[in-house]
Amino acid sequence: MMVSLKREREAEVDDDDSEDGVVAKIGRGRVAEDRRSRHCPYLDTINRSVLDFDFEKLCSISLSHINVYACLICGKYFQGRGLKSHAYTHSVQFTHHVFLNLHTLKFYCLPDNYEIIDSSLEDITYVLKPTFTKQHIAGLDKQGKLYRAYDGTTYLPGIVGLNNIKANDYANVVLQAFSNVPPLRNYFLEEENYRGIRRPPGDIMFLLVQRFGELMRKLWNPRNFKAHVSPHEMLQAVVLCSKKNFQITKQGDAVDFMTWFLNALHGALGGTKKKPSIITKAFQGSMRIFSKKLPHPDLPPEEKEALLVTEEYQEQMSESTFLFLTLDLPTAPLYKDEKEQLIIPQVPLFNILGKFTGSTEKEYKTYKENFLKRFQLTKLPPYLIFCIKRFTKNNFFVEKNPTIVNFPITELASGMKCRTCR
Repeated sequence: MMVSLKREREAEVDDDDSEDGVVAKIGRGRVAEDRRSRHCPYLDTINRSVLDFDFEKLCSISLSHINVYACLICGKYFQGRGLKSHAYTHSVQFTHHVFLNLHTLKFYCLPDNYEIIDSSLEDITYVLKPTFTKQHIAGLDKQGKLYRAYDGTTYLPGIVGLNNIKANDYANVVLQAFSNVPPLRNYFLEEENYRGIRRPPGDIMFLLVQRFGELMRKLWNPRNFKAHVSPHEMLQAVVLCSKKNFQITKQGDAVDFMTWFLNALHGALGGTKKKPSIITKAFQGSMRIFSKKLPHPDLPPEEKEALLVTEEYQEQMSESTFLFLTLDLPTAPLYKDEKEQLIIPQVPLFNILGKFTGSTEKEYKTYKENFLKRFQLTKLPPYLIFCIKRFTKNNFFVEKNPTIVNFPITELASGMKCRTCR
């Protein structure tokens, strides 16, 4: 450990000392630019097709994240640019001369060690760190223009594929869905919205906000080199902040991940039960929950009637908030049709939304007690998330309900208000 720290410090010193090769001091306070900076002969060796800035910014040799440079010829990451650094050695060994500092976004020529200043390299820095103006963000929903990536493929910003590294598809669907919610998208596309949020020392949860913002800007980047994005850094933040409850190499449940992700983002953005955040402003609604305790089914009828009169078994009403609604499907038919095929039923969305009208009761069993509950929505959020429960688990296997839900394209909002918020 001491050796690695010593090497990192040496790399920092080498990197600082090497700045003398970039500029020459003339007199007091005057700095002259190296003439080679604007006439680098190696710019034509840059290979944009191998550049990929979606992965963690670590040196490929020392695994250090300090003073990391990207080789623009082979795409690998190396530490430092001093005489003893890995980037310097790589430039001499493989005659790769153009490097980009992944933190300062400055270009350098090695081993000559001078800064490269050229406007033709601006597209590379934009792919590494996309930026959006307020005018650009305001016009995102007004245009459906297709863009062409450097590799020749066409894509629509925001509708970009996320790489499935191993078993992270359950997280990809959630991230892609949230990237197309306009208030959430507009908030994270502009880094100034959350940069000033102060968190306690040692708090790692804000890393989730930073990585989600970076991923959002990459998904909506109109100048990508490729028509897909790897959520590698975002998922590493998820693994770290969730204490490995959600992993890249292990399949997870999308609803569980979405629940944790929404609450984690809300807390990291400084939100509480009383203090709102962009998460609660977009997704939080409210409902009334009517709950009535049921007597034990094995009790004699006389005891049941006596208990139902007591205050403990009367209906209780409570107010609650929600970020999404879980919808139950009707049970699938057991019998086959005349062609010996299972019937796949269809149900309108409004039918399964009847759970939240306040008139439909359902029994909920716990380990000790049973309750009869009904729900009534009192406030709809601007963006409503439905989770249709298709999978049920028994002692032997997980069963999927194949029922088709007919989702109306128009007049959904008015139908929801009429049926649930009466």
